[in-house]
Amino acid sequence: MKNQKIKWGIIGLGNIANQFATDLLLVEDAVLTAAASRDIAKAEEFAQQYNAAKAYNSYESLFADAEVDIVYIATPHDSHAELSIKALENGKHVLCEKPIALSHKDAERMFEASRKHNTFFMEAFWTRFIPSVQDVLEKINNGIIGNVNYIKADFAFHGSETENKRLFDKELGGGALFDIGVYPLFLSYVLLGNPKEIIAKAIKHKNDIDLQTSMILQYESAQSVLHASIVSESDMKAVIGGTKGRIELNAPWFVADGYSLFINEEKEAVISLPTLGKGYSHEIIECQNCIRNNQIESKLWSHQNSLDLSKIVEEIKTQIGLSFV
Repeated sequence: MKNQKIKWGIIGLGNIANQFATDLLLVEDAVLTAAASRDIAKAEEFAQQYNAAKAYNSYESLFADAEVDIVYIATPHDSHAELSIKALENGKHVLCEKPIALSHKDAERMFEASRKHNTFFMEAFWTRFIPSVQDVLEKINNGIIGNVNYIKADFAFHGSETENKRLFDKELGGGALFDIGVYPLFLSYVLLGNPKEIIAKAIKHKNDIDLQTSMILQYESAQSVLHASIVSESDMKAVIGGTKGRIELNAPWFVADGYSLFINEEKEAVISLPTLGKGYSHEIIECQNCIRNNQIESKLWSHQNSLDLSKIVEEIKTQIGLSFV
C-alpha cells in the first residue's frame, strides 16, 4: 500500500459528504472508489459527480467490497456507532463523522471494534488537522502566550426547521450540543485537557433537543466559556488568552485560514495559513499516513482523545437533560 492509491468508500451522501468528496479529489494517492445510499439514484449521481467507479444501494454492499480500503461515514449521528462497527467487522478502516456517537458507551464499543479487528479508526475532527490549528497548538506549547487561562469559543448559526430538518430531529440526534457544540468543547480539550468541573445550561425546543447551550469548563487555573446555537448567530472567532498574550483565530475559527497574535495587548503578527480546499483534505492525508504506517489510530487525534471528549459531552448531555431514547 506504500505506493498504491488508497481507495475510499463514502456512505451518507448529504452536504458534508459532498464537501468531503470535493476535497478528496485534491489529495494525491486518494481515490473515491464507491458511494452508497439507500436511494440508488442518489448513489449513482454522487458516484458520477466525483468519479467513483461504483454505486451501491446498501451500506452493507459497500462494506463487502474488497476494493474499498477505508469508509467515510457521514450518516446522521444516531447511526454512527452501528455502521462504524459493521464496517470495522468487515475489515475496513473507518473515518467517522463527529460526534462520534450519541453516548460514551457507544464510543467505547467503536474503539473496541477497531482494536479487535486491528483496523484504523478515527473520529473526523477535521479542525485538529487544519494548518492554523496545528500552528497555534505548537506555538502555545512553546509558551508564546504563557500559560493559557482563558478560552472563548462558540459555533452558532440560525438554522431553519424546514431547510435543516435533521438538525431539529430528535431521533437523528439533532440539537446544538451534538451537532456543533462539540467544536468549542474540542478546542478547550485540545488546549487544556479534561476539566475539573463543567457547568452547562440550555434552551430547549418543544421536542426536547437543545436549541442553544452555554458551557463553562473549569480547570485548576483556567476557564473556558463556550457556546453553541442553531437559532442565533455569532462572530465565530475564538480567543485563547494566556499570561503573556492572546491568540485570536479568524472566523469561522474551526476552519480558520489564519490567526492574530497579541503580546501585552500589542498586535505582534497576523499569520495566514489557508487550508487545502475546504479543509477536509488535511484529515484525509492523516488517515492515509496512518494506514500506510499500519496504525489503528492517529497520534494527533487518538482513540483516547475522542473518548475524553465524548465523556465531556456526556456530562453536559446529563446536565441539560438531553435524551435521545
